[in-house]
Amino acid sequence: MTTARPGQVAVHGVTRRLKGAIMTQYGTWVSYGGSARIALALILLAAAGGLIYAATRIRRPVRLPRPGRALTVSILLAWFLALGMLVGGLAVYVQQERHDHIAKAAPTDPITVVTLTAAVVLFIIVFTFTPHGLWIRLKSGVIAPLAAPMIFELPFDLIIMTRTYPPVPPDPALYGALFFAPLVLVELITLALLTLTPTAKLSRQACCCLALMLLVFAVWALAGFGYPSAPVPLALNVVSKILAFVTALSLFFPEWLTRWWRHQPDHGLEQAPDASRPAASAV
Repeated sequence: MTTARPGQVAVHGVTRRLKGAIMTQYGTWVSYGGSARIALALILLAAAGGLIYAATRIRRPVRLPRPGRALTVSILLAWFLALGMLVGGLAVYVQQERHDHIAKAAPTDPITVVTLTAAVVLFIIVFTFTPHGLWIRLKSGVIAPLAAPMIFELPFDLIIMTRTYPPVPPDPALYGALFFAPLVLVELITLALLTLTPTAKLSRQACCCLALMLLVFAVWALAGFGYPSAPVPLALNVVSKILAFVTALSLFFPEWLTRWWRHQPDHGLEQAPDASRPAASAV
């Protein structure tokens, strides 16, 4: 029977903690801790506050600018090119993980069902209630569920992109960029697809819904912004994902969220003519 030396005990302890960290992180991303989560929460709160201020400056929904034919073709080509770059970058990333024997089975993803269900519901709603011809209804119905997940994914990926785990040697930053750079590009161009439909509008309702999503992100950040395996991050992930789809819905039907808004007087424009009318003469 051999006795372990103190050095071996220390190494064994470090190894055990490392394995525990790997199991805790599920090979996805490292949670925020300490002052980092406070800083992240403050940044998200500031962004939400900026959106709420922007909402106060929007009096009525504003249609997004429509690109011309040449720009439309360019957007679509750029979108397919970015998708190809993403597939290529992901293939290189996974191949390097397998080469270094750090690839592992993907963890359980309970959010995919929520995303797919919300996408189907959003397509049906937009396609059914868009007051235009079949082509515009179909185009709007497709673009809406494409853009909705990106409303969530763009800030989400910016939050976790530098904290993916395990790092891929020999250059984790390079392999991270090979995946996240085209991913962010796909997200941005997908959001740009909203300009291809005449029914998408920027509204205060959309700004407020997006601000609510970022507020949920801020609460998630205070909890460490961990992988949605525990009840709290799972609930925050689901709520923020649903709010992203509500934000997309408000881009197409802002009046559904606040029907009273269409009846509110525009105090800056509608009351001025009344004040300029001459008073009625007494008989």
